[in-house]
Amino acid sequence: MEQGLPSPAWLFEADRAAGLVGLGLLWLRRRWPVQAAVAAVAASAFAETIAFPMLVLMFTVVVHRRARTIVLLYAEAMAATVVYAFVRPDELGVGGGLAFAVVLYGAVAGWGLFVRYRLQLKARAAQQERAEREGARRRARDELARELHDLLGHRLSLLSLHAGAMEYRPDAPAGELAAAAGVVREQSHLAMRDLREVIAVLRAPIGELPQPTMADLRALVEEARPGSRIDLVEEVEGEAPERSGRTAYRIVQEALTNARRHAAGAPVRVAVSGGPGEGLSVEVENGPGRASGPGTGHGLVGIEERTALAGGRLRYGPTEAGGWLVQAWLPWTT
Repeated sequence: MEQGLPSPAWLFEADRAAGLVGLGLLWLRRRWPVQAAVAAVAASAFAETIAFPMLVLMFTVVVHRRARTIVLLYAEAMAATVVYAFVRPDELGVGGGLAFAVVLYGAVAGWGLFVRYRLQLKARAAQQERAEREGARRRARDELARELHDLLGHRLSLLSLHAGAMEYRPDAPAGELAAAAGVVREQSHLAMRDLREVIAVLRAPIGELPQPTMADLRALVEEARPGSRIDLVEEVEGEAPERSGRTAYRIVQEALTNARRHAAGAPVRVAVSGGPGEGLSVEVENGPGRASGPGTGHGLVGIEERTALAGGRLRYGPTEAGGWLVQAWLPWTT
């Protein structure tokens, strides 16, 4: 027998065949990593040439499989090491062979766990990024929904108010009916204009949607006055910050819409006051009246969200006289 060759002689041929099989098992490591690793570890009980494919397959199992599977595979590998020490004894002996196997397999397990941890970090980062993108889309949809509600709810409530007046007062003087019909026609035209503006910027960033300011508040009240009794009191020192002014406008707009919808014909008082150092206060109060249409409650939820995002406070509820009061405070910040 040539020096260095295993005994009996057939073991040498089996060792070479096992090495070739091990190379073939590497092609299966992605589809059947556990089965391939188990076969390679079993062959390592008598073959040296399968060592490299076996380590690669064990590394794959550590990276991609559960702890229980890894432990069972390593138990098999240690058992195969003991069998190898008896089938092909060398100067290391059983104890030395086990010590060498523990160091070698431990290094493979450590590197595999490190790679596994890095892959998990990447997966979590990708998941977080997807969640952030979805959150951004959801916030954009919510913002667009609020814009649609604010833009069209105001117009449609005016339409409902004046159309209802024409329905309930068919015997009204021709001049009043003509005036109400004119308001309906004008508000229909404005509603279509607002809708076209929103659709035109639907693909644009939310920040590019038409945004009102405090300077538009008086125009908003004047637009709502036909058929309503609205008193506006403005005591604002200087120019209100853009964000707080826009939020105040939306609060007043929603409060007027709700007043027309739930208390048609009732008097409404709008008061806006404040300045640097004290913030911006908004108060809209309407008296009792008849309901002219159903409500969804989405508008109040929307202005609550707007106020919170602006860093302010909002409260609303019925008054002792049977009306409704909306009060808000907004910081004097941009």
